[in-house]
Amino acid sequence: MRIRRLRKRPAALEITAFLNLIVVLVPFLLSTAVFSRIAVLQLTLPAQSAAFDKLKAEDLHLEVVIRPDALEVGQRDAGLIRRIDSTPAGYDYRSLSDLMEQLKTRFPDKTDAAVLAEPNTPYDVLVHVMDAVRVGHVAQGPKAVRVDLFPDISVGDAPVRERKGS
Repeated sequence: MRIRRLRKRPAALEITAFLNLIVVLVPFLLSTAVFSRIAVLQLTLPAQSAAFDKLKAEDLHLEVVIRPDALEVGQRDAGLIRRIDSTPAGYDYRSLSDLMEQLKTRFPDKTDAAVLAEPNTPYDVLVHVMDAVRVGHVAQGPKAVRVDLFPDISVGDAPVRERKGS
C-alpha cells in the first residue's frame, strides 16, 4: 500500500503589520526625543538710544571690554576702573571675578553689566567672561557659596581702540 505524505511547505512569516507599526513609530519617537540639553542664558541687547539725561552720577554702568591683550573693566561715563592684563596662559578670569565681587559689595542693588567683545574674540572667552561677571563664589565657613553678581548681561561690540601715533 502506498503511503501518502503531506507535503508541508515552510510557513511564511507575515510581518507586514509589524513593519507598518515600525514605519509609524520610528519617526514619532525620533521627533519627540531630546538629543542634547542646551543651556540658554537670557541676554538683553543694548538699547538703540540711551537716555543720558536721566542717568545719575552715582549709578554704575558697568562695562567689561574684551581686548586681545587684556580685560578692561570700566564705567560707561567715568572711564576705566581696572585693566586686567592677560597672562601667558590666557585671560585672568579669577581676578575679574574678584573685581566683580568688590564692585558688587559697593553697588549691591545693581544687577546689570555689559560685556563688549572685539570681532575676533573666541566664543569660549566670551562665555568665561560672562560667567565671571554673572556669578561669584563667597566663602562661608569651609564651603564656597555661589552668589549672583551681575546676572543681567548685555552683549555688544567693543569700542574701537584709539591707535597711538595716528
